[in-house]
Amino acid sequence: MEFIFIPITIALLFFIVSLKRKIKSYDIIQDDSYILKSKIKELEERESAYKMSASIFEERKAELEQKEEVYLKTIKDLDEKFVQELEGRKKVTSQKKSSEVRLGHIAETLAPFLDQFEFEPEECSFLGQPIDYVSFGQKEITFIEIKSGNSQLSSKQRRIRDQVIDGKVAWKEVRIK
Repeated sequence: MEFIFIPITIALLFFIVSLKRKIKSYDIIQDDSYILKSKIKELEERESAYKMSASIFEERKAELEQKEEVYLKTIKDLDEKFVQELEGRKKVTSQKKSSEVRLGHIAETLAPFLDQFEFEPEECSFLGQPIDYVSFGQKEITFIEIKSGNSQLSSKQRRIRDQVIDGKVAWKEVRIK
């Protein structure tokens, strides 16, 4: 019986050692399993937090898009009002300039009869453009330009003035047959 008892004992020892190894492996696996479960839980919590953040971001994005829409509409309305105001001002400016031009023409026509006009009306001839009057006096011929308010000489009128001042006035007789 001893022969049977020793191999059984050895086999039982191997079985116990093997079982202890398996139990250690099982404990290691169980520890790893616990670690993995805690990491999975942590990841699930993060995922939940990200989903919540994403939801908040989506709400904020929708809110900002809605505000942008309102602002763009406001800008469009203000732009339309600006264009209308600009057109109205252009019209008023045009009317004002037109009335100033008419007033200027009236002043040019009446100038020979006013006290500020130093020339004899009978010696003046009205040209209108680019010079208003030419006075054919006894001693000299004078070019006269009538201006009212803040009006300025045109470039053509300045050129004529400068030529007269520089003495670049000539006489030319043209005969037609």
